Amino acid sequence: MNRDAIFEIIILLGRPAAGKSEILEFLYQVDDQTRINTYHLGKLDVIDDFPMLWAWFEEDQILSEKFRKPRLHSDENEYFKYPYLWNLLIERINLEYNKRTRDDDLYHQHRTTLVEFSRGSEHGGYQQAFEHLSDQILSRAVIFYVQVSYAESLRKNRKRFNPERPDSILEHAVDERKLETLYRDDDFQDLRSQSESTEFLTIRNQEVPYVVFENEDDITTVGGAALGSRLEHAFNQLWSIKRRVWQSKD
Repeated sequence: MNRDAIFEIIILLGRPAAGKSEILEFLYQVDDQTRINTYHLGKLDVIDDFPMLWAWFEEDQILSEKFRKPRLHSDENEYFKYPYLWNLLIERINLEYNKRTRDDDLYHQHRTTLVEFSRGSEHGGYQQAFEHLSDQILSRAVIFYVQVSYAESLRKNRKRFNPERPDSILEHAVDERKLETLYRDDDFQDLRSQSESTEFLTIRNQEVPYVVFENEDDITTVGGAALGSRLEHAFNQLWSIKRRVWQSKD
């Protein structure tokens, strides 16, 4: 397998509860040949900043409750103490990606990396996050943005929450006050409007292909063939853009 068969890196973005994790859950269940031929995806390798963030919260709780020591990352309400910690999470993503490619010379011959995160305008938005993504990632990446309104994000956030599993990828929820403070405003559409192209975002002088996956009707919860068909259309649109980039460089 080579770059003519699969995406190397997909940056999967969208508000909390937009449907990103449901998309991944669907793709995990697709057989290998369908995943490659229909969606242009190799074996999926996900780098998600939520487990990193949640580990910080757990450590702070242990420090505060068990050791009676100061919290390192967050205050008592689990807001970050320092805004730069959002950028540190992106640097952690870079580090995790570097480890993977360091240890496997043929990594992208058979794998597609899914880099997943959400950013609201309050803490710098996607514009600031993109500035911290490494050149190694950006040069290979395409962006898959899952579009939902804030109201839909709030509805799904409430629906999916399981208080018994607050660390779960599919069942965690953001506190509603935090959701409004941190994620009500989303700058992805602003970045699109600033671009001269409807197919690329310019990030540090690199043209990164993107597609917007509409999910206001919550097709990710419906799942099944309906979700598969919409994903196929979006991934094929993105693949067409990516192939033209490769061809222009050959």
